[in-house]
Amino acid sequence: MSTFFNETDLTRKEAEQLVSETLKNCDDGELFFENSKSESFVLDDNKIKNTSYDSSIGYGLRAVTDDVTSYSHSNEISKKSLTEASKNLLACLKNKNGKSDIAPQRSNSKMYSDVNPIEAKSFSEKISILKNVDEYLRKKDSLVKQVTASISGEYQEIEIIKSDSQSFKDIRPLVRFNVSVMVEKNGRRETGSYGTGGRMNYDDYIANHDWKKICDKAYQQAMINLESKDAPAGEMKVVLGPGWPGILLHEAIGHGLEGDFNRKKTSAFHNLMNQKVASEHVTIVDDGTVVNRRGSITIDDEGTPSSRTVLIENGILKNYMQDRLNARLMKTKSTGNGRRESFECAPMPRMTNTFMLGGKHTQEEMIKSVDKGIFAVSFGGGQVDITNGKFVFSCTEAYEISNGKIGSPVKGATLIGNGPDILTKVSMVGNDMQLDPGIGTCGKNGQWVPVGVGQPSILVDKITVGGTQL
Repeated sequence: MSTFFNETDLTRKEAEQLVSETLKNCDDGELFFENSKSESFVLDDNKIKNTSYDSSIGYGLRAVTDDVTSYSHSNEISKKSLTEASKNLLACLKNKNGKSDIAPQRSNSKMYSDVNPIEAKSFSEKISILKNVDEYLRKKDSLVKQVTASISGEYQEIEIIKSDSQSFKDIRPLVRFNVSVMVEKNGRRETGSYGTGGRMNYDDYIANHDWKKICDKAYQQAMINLESKDAPAGEMKVVLGPGWPGILLHEAIGHGLEGDFNRKKTSAFHNLMNQKVASEHVTIVDDGTVVNRRGSITIDDEGTPSSRTVLIENGILKNYMQDRLNARLMKTKSTGNGRRESFECAPMPRMTNTFMLGGKHTQEEMIKSVDKGIFAVSFGGGQVDITNGKFVFSCTEAYEISNGKIGSPVKGATLIGNGPDILTKVSMVGNDMQLDPGIGTCGKNGQWVPVGVGQPSILVDKITVGGTQL
């Protein structure tokens, strides 16, 4: 991959020398090159609502001493620009003689192919896909009043140069396909949505996985919500379905297991290593090595190979997710979770694919054990406080459970609780573990990165459910 030295007066050898000189008295750092392209297409009611194409190229130069990070970035790759960046960093740095002993090793396996999804189909072919979605759903039912469909693709090349002239490279494709449908009956309107995606080509998620199935799931959710009644309120048992409901674990628990929050003692888990923090049925991992998944990375944005990290094992807190800076300061090793949104940002500990492992129970067993409760199938937005784990999540598809049976769909249900506390109340873990369909994006400190979530069905013995029916 020579993209970054093709049209510039900067040679690779000069870049390596500048990095070596800049970082020679630092604990860590790197030169991060990025060349990225992205596109999106949105069709609303059979009309093109929005199309976009973005392209960016640049670098970020980072130097780290103790816990202080100096960072400079530019969208101009040239000898002059990089020399100025080096001077700026040197002027800001503490003079420290030391080196990080957490040297990343080259990864021996790729988590995805080098395909460029943006070039795989023409503009007209992409629009045609979306028009087919609109036509299919409108022919399906006269109750369908609005259809919105979108596809997006990304192609990212990165190269990382370390102070010892080691170089790490990666090419990362990413696609996403979403459908939203609104139905109306007797003056009542409800919506449903579904999507899929990952680190492959468009056809792998739209053609081979059958785009009609995506449409059907969005339509089914809308029709279910059309028959829903007001959700009950109060403390009760809740069964969470497999797959996408893992977003609750991601937000309410996953962020609290990132290294920086624990080093700074702002996480609810910061002083609980090797202690019981969850039910013995609960094992949670972060795994960036799941092939072709949205949150997977061959190497992280510091050059460290991605890994499978057991965070909680049988209820015991075992590890945090670490980048190099926080790992060094906490006297441990990077787990390959140093991620950044772009060359304009410094890396920090971030999740990849975070999920709970399966257990031995069936979903049917869980439902039968509940006299009164909620079965939550899908979630929308939510809010979380990292310092204490308190969360509020809204359900986009949920049902009441009465006397061990699934009843009517309910609307307006919100789950309110505390992440660490909820973990202790998991009494059954299902044998139906699933990853989400590939739609997750995570925000932290203003940076957004693609992620994956997942879980089996689980029974939580007590959660506060916010609703309108007492």
